[in-house]
Amino acid sequence: MRMRVDVAVAAAVAAICAIVLSGRTGATQHGGGPLDWAACVLLPAPLIWRRRAPVLVLWGSALLLVLLGPARIESPAGLFVPLAALHAVARYRPARFVWPGVAAVVLPGWLNRLDEAFPWTAFAAVTAITVAAALIGINQRTRHAYLTALEDRARRLELDRDREARLAVAEERTRIARDMHDIVAHNLAVMVALADGAAATVPADPGRAADVMRQASATGRQALDDMRRLVGLLRRGTVGPPRRSPVAPQPGLDDLDALVDGVRAAGVRVALIRDGTPGPWGPGAGLVVYRIVQEALTNTLKHAGPDAAAEVRLRFGERSAELTIVDDGAGRAAGTPDAADRHGLTGMRERAAFYGGAVEAGPRDGAGWQVRTRLSFESPVLA
Repeated sequence: MRMRVDVAVAAAVAAICAIVLSGRTGATQHGGGPLDWAACVLLPAPLIWRRRAPVLVLWGSALLLVLLGPARIESPAGLFVPLAALHAVARYRPARFVWPGVAAVVLPGWLNRLDEAFPWTAFAAVTAITVAAALIGINQRTRHAYLTALEDRARRLELDRDREARLAVAEERTRIARDMHDIVAHNLAVMVALADGAAATVPADPGRAADVMRQASATGRQALDDMRRLVGLLRRGTVGPPRRSPVAPQPGLDDLDALVDGVRAAGVRVALIRDGTPGPWGPGAGLVVYRIVQEALTNTLKHAGPDAAAEVRLRFGERSAELTIVDDGAGRAAGTPDAADRHGLTGMRERAAFYGGAVEAGPRDGAGWQVRTRLSFESPVLA
């Protein structure tokens, strides 16, 4: 495509030279010799390579004009071709090639007429036209570089936006996966413990067993509601608007008592101890504290069973919170965490890392398990 354009430019310059020479011949009856007409065809031919080798084309045409100087050719190609080559140098090459090119266009005409009274007016006009052609080429090159930079910046910004959007989606899905694990693991552990308790209570106290089963049913319904909310978040953005349904707020510090009551109902003896007053940290901090406590108690239910005893100690400062959750393992030594437990521990560590915390989890001396972390809220979110 570029070669066809360059051939068209060379042909256009040749045609313009022929038209100008034809008009001059008709008006003055001289200046239209065979050499002049040949120059109209031959001199523009190198312009075919003006884009690939503009400097070579310019200096080659200038040298050819110097060599043809004694022949006194009057073809307009002697001016138009160097001007077109100079424009190509200014358009496609750095500025250091341009100003020597201006001299290459202007000097041949001067050198060929040193033996005559020099026409300074014509020299000034040719120089002005030459400089104008160079400036036009430089302006086009600068503008093209500017537009290219703008397009490149726009592409980078678009790629950055796409990358940030993908990262945001991945982060949101990771957060939802953590919530789903916490909800499913905790509620299933509570339901299993309640069902086992009800089965063991039926022969001695059917009424008590019925109450326990109702608690298990309520826990299951709550788990289903939470799952519907999370699945709705995962499906958001698919075809069609999401179906609106009541969504429960995320749990926080005020929901810890209900969480502990649910675990107690499953049989675990849980002591909740608070020391200090929480600061105005915002709902995100409360959710992190809630989920860490929930995961720790879920592991107690899964591994120690309903006969265990646990203690949840929360120590609040103005801009920090210390969490300690320990259990006695129902008198048994803690085992090695399985894959699901490691996933839960990873979720706790990721949540704590949001607030500069590191989770320490492992077996206690003798029996049981312990979880400790300290969260730092250096920039609390005011309510």
